[in-house]
Amino acid sequence: MFQVCDASESLSSRGLSTAIAERKIGVAGMHPAALPDDELIRACEFRRQRRSGPGGQHRNKVETAVFIRHLPTGVEASATERRSQEQNRQQALFRLRIRLALEIRQLSDEPWSPSSTWQSRNVSGRLAINPQHEDFPTVLAEAMDVVHNEDYDVKKAAARLSSTSSQIVKLLHNQPEALRLVNEARKERAMRALQ
Repeated sequence: MFQVCDASESLSSRGLSTAIAERKIGVAGMHPAALPDDELIRACEFRRQRRSGPGGQHRNKVETAVFIRHLPTGVEASATERRSQEQNRQQALFRLRIRLALEIRQLSDEPWSPSSTWQSRNVSGRLAINPQHEDFPTVLAEAMDVVHNEDYDVKKAAARLSSTSSQIVKLLHNQPEALRLVNEARKERAMRALQ
């Protein structure tokens, strides 16, 4: 089961625990941020258009801006900064995975163990991942899910992930919006903010 924040509200204006609606999505328990490209693309609507801005005389001659909407959740992302439509599509897809990691929570009543992606990135309790790496959204989604399922107790979440609290906080610092969301939920629970 997944939870998705109400898409009609902006992520920055919604309370994490108060504005969440339940909806089943994904493939056999796989978080949408972790789906293979072809499966994620099939679940999305793409829109291309021309964009103004820097880029010289060639900027507005072709539709290079890419907007993606994940249909099951309504989560959206875009990329307009490149002059290549393919580069913008790849960047928008990566940004969509990050938005999905931030906005979608996977709930589980069944026994849970870290995914193979998490295990490959978690060496001796230390996370080794660059925020620009293609695995980052998957790892971030898994951390956010476990932190959420442990009621924002990072120490318990770290134990479930075979990691340390400092590694989880470091991961969240790599995506400031994730840290803000976790701290917002911790504040609602009268817990101190993560630094």
